[in-house]
Amino acid sequence: FIVLFHVSEEAGIERFEPRRLETFPEPVVWAIDRDHLRNYLLPRHCPRVTYYGTPSSTKEDVARYLGASAAVVAIESEWLARVQASQLYCYRLSRATFECIDEGAGYFVSRQSVVPDGIDVIHDPMSAIAACGAALRTVDSLWPLHDAVAASTLQFSMIRMRNAKAPGAKGGLTGA
Repeated sequence: FIVLFHVSEEAGIERFEPRRLETFPEPVVWAIDRDHLRNYLLPRHCPRVTYYGTPSSTKEDVARYLGASAAVVAIESEWLARVQASQLYCYRLSRATFECIDEGAGYFVSRQSVVPDGIDVIHDPMSAIAACGAALRTVDSLWPLHDAVAASTLQFSMIRMRNAKAPGAKGGLTGA
């Protein structure tokens, strides 16, 4: 029995209805697998660069970007207080109606409505990320890391980058 997850800042969701996003051709319910849950244990609009090594990653890339960490979730330092103050709801979903559309990212979709099997309240997202085996790192700007990791041999996800500080910007949260 494989469990999938949907993380939200919204409490009390009783049913997830398929919805259309500009990045997917049809209305679906999105879920994430356990291995990639760490990437979503942040407020929805928080931009992040997440990455981990694979058997095809070079030793140099692993040493340079991961160090002793199995995975990294990087955010801009200006988001740290918002992350620390957030409360998240991690809905557990049965995999019954879901299909995997991206194994590397752990993305699953269902074309049917989905009723959660349960919910966990996450009061400390930073500890939850650590419990998933990832290091939370902060950087002034995500863009240099974004570019470097994209050019590396690591598996990565770049999430909500439209909310990151513009390259070269001096500050200011976006995507509120």
